[in-house]
Amino acid sequence: MNNINKVLICLAVDMGFTIGAVAQDKILNPDISYAGTPRDCVIGGINVSGVEGYEDYVLSGISGLSVGQHVTVPGTEISDAVKRYWRHGLFSQVKIAADSLVGDKIYLHIYLKVRPRVSQINYIGLKKSEREDMEKKLGLLKGSQVTPNMLDRAKILAKKYFEDKGFKNADIQIREREDVAAKNQVILDIDIDKKEKMKVHQIFIEGNDHLSDGRIKGGLFRKGAFSKTHEAGKLSTFLKSKKYTPERWEKDKQNLIDKYNELGYRDATILGDSVWNYDDKHVDIKVKVDEGKKYYIRNITWVGNTVYTTDYLSAVLGMKKGDVYNQKLLHKRLSEDDDAVGNLYWNNGYLFYNLDPVEVNVVGDSIDLEMRIYEGQQAHINHVRINGNDKLYDNVIRRELRTKPGDLFSKDALQRSARELASMGHFDPEKVNPDVKPNYEDGTVDINWDLVQKSNDQVELSLGWGQTGVIARVGLKLNNFSMRNLFNKNKEHRGIMPIGDGEVLSIGAQTNGTYYQSYNINYSTNWFGGKRPIQFNVGAYYSKQTDVSSTYYNSAYMQNYYSYMYGYGSSYYGNSYENYYDPDKYIQMFGVSIGWGKRLRWPDDYFTLSLQLAYQRYMLRNWSYFLMTNGNANNINFNITLSRNSTDNQLFPRRGSEFTASVTLTPPWSKFDGKDYSKLALNSRSATYEAEMQEKYRWVEYHKWKFKARTFTALTSGQKCFVLMTRVELGLLGDYNKYKKSPFETFYVGGDGMSGYSSGYSEETIGLRGYDNGSVSYSPTTGYYAYAYDRFTLELRYPFLLGNTTIYGLAFLEGGNAWYDTKNFNPFSMKRSAGLGVRIYLPMVGLMGIDWGYGFDKVWNGTSYSKGGSQFHFILGQEF
Repeated sequence: MNNINKVLICLAVDMGFTIGAVAQDKILNPDISYAGTPRDCVIGGINVSGVEGYEDYVLSGISGLSVGQHVTVPGTEISDAVKRYWRHGLFSQVKIAADSLVGDKIYLHIYLKVRPRVSQINYIGLKKSEREDMEKKLGLLKGSQVTPNMLDRAKILAKKYFEDKGFKNADIQIREREDVAAKNQVILDIDIDKKEKMKVHQIFIEGNDHLSDGRIKGGLFRKGAFSKTHEAGKLSTFLKSKKYTPERWEKDKQNLIDKYNELGYRDATILGDSVWNYDDKHVDIKVKVDEGKKYYIRNITWVGNTVYTTDYLSAVLGMKKGDVYNQKLLHKRLSEDDDAVGNLYWNNGYLFYNLDPVEVNVVGDSIDLEMRIYEGQQAHINHVRINGNDKLYDNVIRRELRTKPGDLFSKDALQRSARELASMGHFDPEKVNPDVKPNYEDGTVDINWDLVQKSNDQVELSLGWGQTGVIARVGLKLNNFSMRNLFNKNKEHRGIMPIGDGEVLSIGAQTNGTYYQSYNINYSTNWFGGKRPIQFNVGAYYSKQTDVSSTYYNSAYMQNYYSYMYGYGSSYYGNSYENYYDPDKYIQMFGVSIGWGKRLRWPDDYFTLSLQLAYQRYMLRNWSYFLMTNGNANNINFNITLSRNSTDNQLFPRRGSEFTASVTLTPPWSKFDGKDYSKLALNSRSATYEAEMQEKYRWVEYHKWKFKARTFTALTSGQKCFVLMTRVELGLLGDYNKYKKSPFETFYVGGDGMSGYSSGYSEETIGLRGYDNGSVSYSPTTGYYAYAYDRFTLELRYPFLLGNTTIYGLAFLEGGNAWYDTKNFNPFSMKRSAGLGVRIYLPMVGLMGIDWGYGFDKVWNGTSYSKGGSQFHFILGQEF
C-alpha cells in the first residue's frame, strides 16, 4: 500500500471542479486529488512505455484494465492494477497516469521500469568444489531477473548449506552492482565468510540411570550411542569428528533411542533437548531421557510358515525365551544378516515374502512376539535387461550373470551377479546396482542392469634418463580385445578395433637403443571358447642388456687420478656409459608360457585352479654381475596355483578376501643326469671353472612354494568408509640337490616391489616399504640371493574419490624378512616399517601412487648396517 499511496493518478480536475456543458473539452495531463469526489469514467485508451522487447497488449494485459471498461477515478480499479504489476515481480517501478480526459473518457499511460538481469555471478571466499555446490543449491542463473525475493531465498539457502556443514556463524552478503558494459544488467557478488566450524564443547545428559555418560558418548576405541556428535578437546574423541550440525544431532538422538532399544529399554524416549552457543566456536548440548524399564522375551511364536518348520525358523533366528528384548538384533536376524530368516525365503524364490514381528502381549517386563509370515508364491525371473553398454558383446556380460530368465529369484545370485559385473573392469563398480521390478500379477520379476561404462584400456609412453642415456618405454593394454574379430569379420563387429569379447592383449617395449632392449606380448581370456569359464593365457618376452667395456673403467680410473693429483681431467676423459658400449658383454633372456585355468565349484565357485607351463632361456657372455658369466641356462617349469577371490571391487575393495597358494616345479635333472655336482665349480680360479658353471646350470632345477592372502574389512557401512587391509605372504625356494641350488627365481626383497631393467632378471621382486630396493635380502657374504621370505602388512585405507577416477589414502604397518638359508626362517624376526601413501587410478594410465615409509631396523647399506630410515617409493600397477 505504500507504493500505491505514492502513485498519483493525475486528472486535470481541481478540487471542487464540476463538469458542465464544457465536459467534452479535451484536458491534457489532468491532475487529481484523492481528497476530491470520485467520478465514473470509461477507459478510452491505454499506452505502456519503459519496457522494450514486449508487445503493449502483453504488458497492459497484466494490469487487468481494458479499453471500454468503466472505472472510478480515483478508485480501486487503478490501485488493483498497480498491485498486479508489483506482484508480478519483474518491475522495479510502476506508475499509472492520465494522458488526457475527453468528456467521460480517460486515456491512461502506464510507466514501467523492468528489473535488471544478472550478467555475472561472483562467489567470494569459497573453494572450487564449494562454489560448484553453491551454484546448484542456490539456482541463480545468468540472464535471470533480479528480484528481492530471489536474493532473500538465495541468502537463506546459502546460510542453511553452511549450517549443515557445521559453519553455524557463516556470514553471507549479496551485493548488486551495475554492469557498465551491459544495459540494465547487474553483477552479483556473493561474499561468504564461513567463520569457524561449530564444535561441541560439552554434552549434558539427564535421566540416564542405566546407561552411563561414557557409554552414550563413546571413547577413543569404544563405540558409543552418539556416532556423529562428540565433545571437542578430549583425548577420548581424538580420532572422531567434533563438528556440530543440526542434522548430525537429529541422527544421534535417534541413535540414542536405538541404543536403548538394543539393550532392552523398549520404552526409552527423549523428553527434551536444547542447544546453545558456548562461545563463537562451540555449542553446548543438553538432552533429557526417560529410560523406562528393561524388557525380556517370554515367548516367540510363528504364524503363516509352511515352507520351513517353526523349530527350524527359531533356530535360525537365534533368540529364545529369557533373552533381552534386543530390537536391533531382532531386525538383523530377520532381514540383515547373511544367514537371516528373510534370506532363507529370498534365496529360494520367495520374493514377495514378508515378515511382521508383532508384540501380542506385554506383561510386566516380559514380551510375547508373534512372527507373522506371508510367504507368497515363488517368483521366476522374466526379463533381464542390460542398459548402458555399447562396447562389450551382450553375451560377454550375460555369461557373468547368475540371474537368468526362467531361474528362481535369489538374492544371493543377484548380489553375486553385481559383484561379477563390478569385477569385470569395464563398468563403474560404484554404480553397479540392479533395478528389481516385481510383477505381482503373474508372480515374476524383471531385473534391469543400468551400467555406466568406463575406459579401462591403457596406453604408456614414457621417457627417462639413466646412466646409459635416454630410456623410452611404450606400452599398450587392451582389456576388451577380441581374437576372433582379428581374423574374421563378425556380424556384430564394433568399429575398426577388434574389440568386444573382454579379452586382454598387452604389448610393451622398453629400450635405450644400445644398452638395453625389452619386448613382451601377452594374451589372456577368462572364457576360452566363449561358453565356459575356462582361462587361457599365452605370452612371450625377450630382453637384452649390454655392459660397458673395460675402457670405461680404465678411463674413469685415470680421470679420477688426474683430478685428484692435478685438479683436471674431467673434460678430457669422457665418463658417460653410452660412450663405452661393448657388444661382447651381455645377457639375453627369452621366455614363453602357456596357461590354463578353471573356475571350481567346490568348496565354492570363488575358487580357481590354474596350470602353467613356461620356458626361459638365459644367454650370458662375459657377464660379471651373475654367478655364471658365460654360457646358457634353461628353465622349464610347471606351475600349479589354487586361488580364491571374493572381493567386491577391483580398485577399492571393502569386503572379501583373496588368496593364492602355488607351487612351481622343474624336472629334477640332477636325479637322472648321472653327474656329481658336489665336485663341479668348486674353485673359481680353476681354468675349467666357467665351463663347470655352465654345465652345472645348463638346466635349472628347483621347487618354489608361495602363499599370499589378503583380507578387506569395512569399518563402517557407508560407501566412503575406512577399510582395514591385512596381508600375509610367504615364499620358499627349495632344491633337489644341495650342490645345485638355483641362482634363478630367488627373492629380491625390499623397496617398492618394482624391478627395473638393471636388476631383477633372475629374481622375483618383493616389496617392503621403508627400505631400499633389495636391501632386506642382501648380505655381504651371499649377495642378493634369498631363498625364503615373509611379509606381513596392516593397512588402513580411506577413499577420497570413487568412480572412473579413484583416489584413496593409506597408512601402513609392515614387516618382513628374507633368508639365504631356509633353515633360519623365523617369522618373528622382522624388518619393521610404518608410513603413509596415496593411490590414484586413471583409466588410461592405470594405478599409480607414492608411499613414504620409515624402516626401523638395520640392513646393509653398502658399507655397514644401518636403519632403513626415511624412504619414498613410487608405485605403478596393482600389487597382490
